Amino acid sequence: MSNQPHQPHDPHAPYEPPGPYGSYPPPYEGQQQQQPPADPYGAYAQGQSSGYGYPQQQAYGQQPQHQQYQQPYQQPQGDPYAAAHQQQQYAAGWDQQQHYAQQQQQQHQYQQAMQAQQAAQAQHAQQAAQAQRQAHPGSHPGRPAAPEPARPGPAAPQPAQPGPAQPGPAQPQPAQPEPARPMTAAEKARAEGRPQIVDPGLQPAALTAALAALLAATAPLGEPAVAVAVALLQAVTAAGWFRLNGMWPARQGIALAFLGGLAADAGLLATGRAYAPTVLIGTIGVWVLLVIVLQLRSHASADERMYGLTAAVTSSALTVIAAGHLAAVAESSDAVVVGAAAVAVGTLARALPLPTPAAVVLGLLAAAGAGVGAGHLTGTGTGTAAVLGLAAGACALVGLRVAAYDYPSRFVHMTAGVALPLAAAAPAVYVLGRALV
Repeated sequence: MSNQPHQPHDPHAPYEPPGPYGSYPPPYEGQQQQQPPADPYGAYAQGQSSGYGYPQQQAYGQQPQHQQYQQPYQQPQGDPYAAAHQQQQYAAGWDQQQHYAQQQQQQHQYQQAMQAQQAAQAQHAQQAAQAQRQAHPGSHPGRPAAPEPARPGPAAPQPAQPGPAQPGPAQPQPAQPEPARPMTAAEKARAEGRPQIVDPGLQPAALTAALAALLAATAPLGEPAVAVAVALLQAVTAAGWFRLNGMWPARQGIALAFLGGLAADAGLLATGRAYAPTVLIGTIGVWVLLVIVLQLRSHASADERMYGLTAAVTSSALTVIAAGHLAAVAESSDAVVVGAAAVAVGTLARALPLPTPAAVVLGLLAAAGAGVGAGHLTGTGTGTAAVLGLAAGACALVGLRVAAYDYPSRFVHMTAGVALPLAAAAPAVYVLGRALV
């Protein structure tokens, strides 16, 4: 096959089979390559045809002319699906950035709302405290205020996660005012300008005088009769001390303290007067051990057990000390009569509605005068009776002051206010009665 012009077919020429499909013979050496036509199918479009009106065809066995030409290098076009996928990723990234920015804005608004709520709560607590201070201007400075319950703080914001948008935070609700607790009797007294220390009145003083009179009346009868009056005094002492310390009911502590007093009475009745100090001190020591054992078996908290131990030990000691009147009878019944008279009159004088300094001075003078009067009845010397009466009266006033501590209740006045003057005077009556009478 050549690039020569078309020759008619020679029927006698040997047959040359065409080359393989799609193959092109190489051009002759030195022959220039022809430029490809602008339109390879232009001949048909322009109407080239044979003489019969049909398109002119090549001769049989002649292959179409193939002209080699070089096409300029073109960049391969990208994959349209890859471009669409890239656009989708870009759009998804933009939407994610918008969603992240929206969540950041919502978290910022939530933090601002929680800060505003905390500020409102702090302002309300400050206003409530100021209102309470204005309502109770005389509050006790040494007594700490009750701590407010802890309020749950705002939760820490979690990092933003891609997902559906969440609704915005709710508006903070205004804090509700807390109901004010009822005022105690001591707080009312401070708010009204009244004294916080209220001494027992005339009624407890009258009961103290009656119990002292019973003790003075049974003294000449001997130790068994005095033991009955002392046991009554010990029962009121044990109950009044626990109530004075705010521990009620305390049946085990009261019973244990009262049993200590009875044990001391039994020991004094069973032994002679020379062993009275040993019996009293030994009973106090044994009962302290029993109180410790009792508190160790308790299932209460450490603070409550400490309070119970202190109250039980003190109550047992006071109850045993009250038995000093029974020990004094063995030394001198006249000393018990003088001491009881001084306590009764001094307590009644202290209960009069007078200023505190004047009432205290009047009570001491009345106790000394009562001792002198009782000394004339019993044959005791005036000086000895005056000293004994003054000492017993001073101890009785100390007991009244203890019973009036921190605005006590009426029940405290009717128990501790009645018993403590006589119980506190028992050591003075025993020691001075043994030394002077």
